[in-house]
Amino acid sequence: MTALEAAILYTALCLILMLVLKVNVGRVRQAEGVMFGDGSKEPLQRAQRVQGNAAEDIPITLLGLIGLALLGAPVWLVHALGAAFFLGRVLHAIGLSGSSGGSFGRMWGTVLSLLVMLVTPLACLWFVIF
Repeated sequence: MTALEAAILYTALCLILMLVLKVNVGRVRQAEGVMFGDGSKEPLQRAQRVQGNAAEDIPITLLGLIGLALLGAPVWLVHALGAAFFLGRVLHAIGLSGSSGGSFGRMWGTVLSLLVMLVTPLACLWFVIF
């Protein structure tokens, strides 16, 4: 597998995750009887935030992974960052879906995601400069 193929693998996995989160918002919306906004319903607010957090973090991070691949980064680096990021997003989604408070999934999902979001641009800069 090439680095670009690895980046596209994580892009596909994140796209599937986004689809699952979108379907979940629709499911919760139907269950809560709210067709617009959040109706001040906490389960719907949580579902929307889970999807929103993913929508905020996933696109820019995937651009970084694809950029790394195009810059000739090693496949192992793209896999390490992609797998950690995808795991982080799944953990965060599970943690926040279950509770609006703190949880193992929410905390570690955030930590993993932020770590990848820090290392990816630094790696991009490294491959551009050196």
